[in-house]
Amino acid sequence: MNDNEELDRATGEQTVEKLEFRLGPLGAAVPLLFFVVWAITISVLQLSSEVALVLGSVMGVTLGLLLCKSKWEDYAQGLFDGLAQPIGVIAMVAWFYAGMFAQILQVGGLVEGLVWIGSVTGVEGGLFVALTFLLAAVFSTAVGTGYGTTVAFCTLMYPAGVAVGGDPTFMFAAILAGAVFGDNLAPVSDTTIVSATTQEADVPGVVRSRFKYSIAAALPAVILFAVFGGGGTATEQASAGSIMETVGPSGLIMLVPFAIVLILALSGQHLLTSLTWGILSAIVLILLVAPGTLGDIIRFDPDSDNVVQGALVSGLTGYFNMAILILLIVGSAHLMRLGGTMAAITEGLVKWIRNSVRRAELSIWAIVALLNSSITINTAAEIAAAPFVKEIGEKYQIHRYRRANMLDAVTSALGYIFPWGAPVLLGWSTIQTIKADSYDWLPVVEPTAVFPFVFQGWFLFIIMLIAALTGWGLRYEGKNGEELMERPDENES
Repeated sequence: MNDNEELDRATGEQTVEKLEFRLGPLGAAVPLLFFVVWAITISVLQLSSEVALVLGSVMGVTLGLLLCKSKWEDYAQGLFDGLAQPIGVIAMVAWFYAGMFAQILQVGGLVEGLVWIGSVTGVEGGLFVALTFLLAAVFSTAVGTGYGTTVAFCTLMYPAGVAVGGDPTFMFAAILAGAVFGDNLAPVSDTTIVSATTQEADVPGVVRSRFKYSIAAALPAVILFAVFGGGGTATEQASAGSIMETVGPSGLIMLVPFAIVLILALSGQHLLTSLTWGILSAIVLILLVAPGTLGDIIRFDPDSDNVVQGALVSGLTGYFNMAILILLIVGSAHLMRLGGTMAAITEGLVKWIRNSVRRAELSIWAIVALLNSSITINTAAEIAAAPFVKEIGEKYQIHRYRRANMLDAVTSALGYIFPWGAPVLLGWSTIQTIKADSYDWLPVVEPTAVFPFVFQGWFLFIIMLIAALTGWGLRYEGKNGEELMERPDENES
């Protein structure tokens, strides 16, 4: 056993403690740096996809191998050590359960039920836009997927809102803003899960601690949507009526499983326990009273390439590529740690930060913002930023809830703002599709036109900057993980 390895007493396997690279710490960063450059490039070329991101990460890991001066088997073992870290595995399993839960709620007609609320209220113009934001926020908090919210509401709520006098740009922005709210706050959101697990925090505590930030951004957002969202013309009442005829209140029963998951998660139950009860209760309700059938949940078609189909399968397969990606990025981050990159970056930042927690939080805010401006899929950007947030945050004893909130809020905010962001392009393409298929009168809002008005995203982004500058909500980590108002080492001195 060489100097770079130690024997794991529990398993008898060898784990690598250090690797040497050509170019030093910079060489160790090549796997992750290549991934980031690759992600930016395919984003600019509008070729971004989850599979393409996985390929970029694999290529980066391969380049790192070629730059490694240590034994290649040590590099491979170091990579496998990183892949085996609980952080990535926990996030993967939680994603699978959350994906199944989201798909089942959609089968049960939750989005149609929420659209029905909009139809019976009789509101129009800016008030309908504000209502759309609130309903999208509820739906995204229930299902935990901002992408799914964007597609569902662009399909149903967007044409309805435009038809009753909502400004098309503000309608699209309200949907994206609602997706931001749920992506940030939902216990079952992928970004919530990643932000909590990568900072070794519990999901219930993280959600409770970030509620104030989400609401502080949502209150002015809903007011602005109501005031400025009514610039359209209500000239397509017949079209609006045809949309509303297809929806009904029965899907609102799916709010019961959502409430079950929310209550269990916030009461301290494990996320998988909460999601399991949510899935089971949703299935029972679909079989008894809600729209949908058992075949919508799971069915078998031996004549199809996909023999097993339905919501449960869709919930799983929707996260397969991201599951692979999170493992590769976690592994790449571990290689950076073994090659000294993390230590070098932290040392450089510490020279600027000195003993200022404010500067430490500003550094965290800036790193997360930079990566989310570059990588179009917000979860991937969050995974890439997480090791830096943890390293700096632990150095200055910033509580894990606070670190997770800074990581998730900035990620959720920027992911739905930039014109090159995946969910913005997803919503844009959805609107184009429904225009071509169903509503030839429907205006299509360009991504470059909508980004200034995604108010929840912009307010959340600014609020976290203010929090970093002023220390609002800042808590420190005690010896047993408790939240402290003052920094422990200052008390000891």
